[in-house]
Amino acid sequence: MPSQETEPIPVQAVGPQGRGAEGADTALPPLADPDLDHLLRPLFAAAAPQGGMAIAVIRGTERTVACRGYADRAGERPVRADTRFELGSVTKTFTALLLADMVARGEVGYDDPIDRYLPAEALPGYPHERPITLLHLATHTSGLPRLPVGLVPAAVPRWFTSPYATFSAAHLLRALPRTPVRGTPGTRVRYSSLGAGLLGLVLERAAGQRYQELLTGRVCEPLGLIDTSCGTGRDETTGYRRGRWIPSFKVPALPGAAALRSTADDMLRYLQAHLAVDAVPIPERTGAAASLRTALREVCLPRVARRGSGQRIGLSWHHRPAEEGAEDREVVFHSGSTGRCTAFVGFDRAAQTGLVALAGPLAVGRRRFAQGAYDVLRALAA
Repeated sequence: MPSQETEPIPVQAVGPQGRGAEGADTALPPLADPDLDHLLRPLFAAAAPQGGMAIAVIRGTERTVACRGYADRAGERPVRADTRFELGSVTKTFTALLLADMVARGEVGYDDPIDRYLPAEALPGYPHERPITLLHLATHTSGLPRLPVGLVPAAVPRWFTSPYATFSAAHLLRALPRTPVRGTPGTRVRYSSLGAGLLGLVLERAAGQRYQELLTGRVCEPLGLIDTSCGTGRDETTGYRRGRWIPSFKVPALPGAAALRSTADDMLRYLQAHLAVDAVPIPERTGAAASLRTALREVCLPRVARRGSGQRIGLSWHHRPAEEGAEDREVVFHSGSTGRCTAFVGFDRAAQTGLVALAGPLAVGRRRFAQGAYDVLRALAA
């Protein structure tokens, strides 16, 4: 479908650090905005020499996408605004938005127990007088472990290549009865990719559609995200680890947790939809503009607090105070990584500021990169 971009997005794309597009040794050309250039340079410097990066920024009415490096190790495909990166756990925010949309349509409820949507023989072992609900899955309060029972042993032989590729939805359903639940659901935040992925499976079963089809029809097409999907496609980034090629990331059992790919252009639109819910163009012909707008508001609401951290959890999104003591302003964010890519997405609604950072191979640790992106977002908002 055609792009629904409402404003021109200036793009600057050059070769890797220290090299222009023709391969000559030159300094990185600055962005047109000196302040923005100063803030983003540490992020670009984190890319590995053979890596590439795309960063999208929203500040008020300004929209910028800046790209560096290459999407392939041979240096034949410069990163562009439409280069696709694996999002990893940022996928969870899309699954949460899908949940909120289905709740707004009256198809499911936040307090629905997972028992309602799973086969009786596939339920985790826990006291059913306090069942795990869809809200528990979306807020990491289900008590489920980070990963399914049996996944890690199956993944070890391919841990640095494609660890989850052979673990299917059928494996997941067989593993759930053996999966322990820690504590009482709803009482404590424990980050769980299993919980988020199980939420995607539950929504599939509730709607009678596969996760990709459901997400495309309910979220991606209405928001104009034309290059966001679970499958591989054109202009994908490639990844290497210690000189060895890493295959495309696959997670067939838990697509709702980490399967999506997207571009800087699409993720900028995704951010814009969260920052300006009433202004984002959603075609009425989908018949569901009202429910999606409601969902975009719902996912931005904090739901539970993490003990002793000052951090709160919304529907998958993490919330932190924008400034110390400023309880009325929050930075909302999520990060993710796969063997190939690292992603960060965050925004401050009060400041109308947002940041997307999508990277291939890094010269620094992924947590350090995500923290750097978070710091840049706070600086942009300030």
